[in-house]
Parts: sequence; C-alpha cells; structure tokens
Amino acid sequence: MIDTPDDGWSFATAREPARFGACGVNGVPGVDHGTDVRGTLCGIPERHTTAFLHQFDPEALHSCRRCRQKAEDAPSQPCTQERLHDRLLHATQSVVRDELLTALRQGATVHLWIHGPSANLAKFYAKLETLTDGAGPAAEVFASTATVALANVEDNLWRFLVVLPEDGAAPVVARGPRDPH
Repeated sequence: MIDTPDDGWSFATAREPARFGACGVNGVPGVDHGTDVRGTLCGIPERHTTAFLHQFDPEALHSCRRCRQKAEDAPSQPCTQERLHDRLLHATQSVVRDELLTALRQGATVHLWIHGPSANLAKFYAKLETLTDGAGPAAEVFASTATVALANVEDNLWRFLVVLPEDGAAPVVARGPRDPH
C-alpha cells in the first residue's frame, strides 16, 4: 500500500497533548500523579514520590484530580514528524534530506524512532543493504559510535533511514525503495 498525502495535515493540526510521567506518593497507594522536573503536577516534591514505568493518564479514574487538571491545561507539543524535522535541519544539506523534510511536513509516517547500541540497531533495524542513497555514510556512523538513535520514515515509494549520533554530530539521512508489502 502506498501512502497518499492528507491535504489537511500540518504540524499545527498534528500537535499532541502534553505527556507526563506517572508516580505515586509514598504511603498513599492507589492514586497516580503526573510528574515534571520538580515533583508532581499538583506540587508534591519528588522526594516524597515513587516513579512508575508508565505515562500519567489524566483520564484514569485513579488519577489525582489536580494533576489531571494541570495535565489538561498544559500546552500541546510538537508531533513526531515535527520533532524529527527539527532535528534534520542540522543534517548536511542534500536532495535526500530535503525530500525527507518535505515528506515530514506533509505527514510522512515515522514507523520507528529508537535509541540503543549502534551495532544492534544497524543489524536489526537499519536494513542498510536495501538503501540506494546514503548507505555508506549511515554505515560509517553505526561503526564509529557506541549508541545512536535511528528513525525509519516511509513516504510514497521511499523508506528513509535517519541516524542521529549522540555526540552532537549532524544526523545522516539515507533512503531506499519502500517494501511494497
């Protein structure tokens, strides 16, 4: 299946609700609170909480009412496409990069954006052998650093690979034909 652009899609229409971590207040079981860098959204200091490994769900019945209100009032945040687009502005200018920037502005699907050991990401997710443009520079980044972030984006006939080095180096963009299945 080939994606068709959604004429009503834009970064502005694709903004996402703010997300917060979840925690519980020590000694007060059964109530989830939203967290930010200072503690709970409702003002309880971090030292009195235990972090949970899930996101705060303001709609859950067991969510703190004050945290729920703060989460709902928080400004929205950029969508995945906009966040990746902004990172790619620092990539070396090329036709492939510019085509990916355009695709992201039109809502191309970001199928995967993960961080981890370079060797594992290259082996299991990059599919370097399928790339027709930029495979060499992408492989060099995987070989030269211990960990990276990797994004796979699909748009029309292309699959784009974005390698985001952690050392502050510019992102590397590659592409190859999209698997029709």
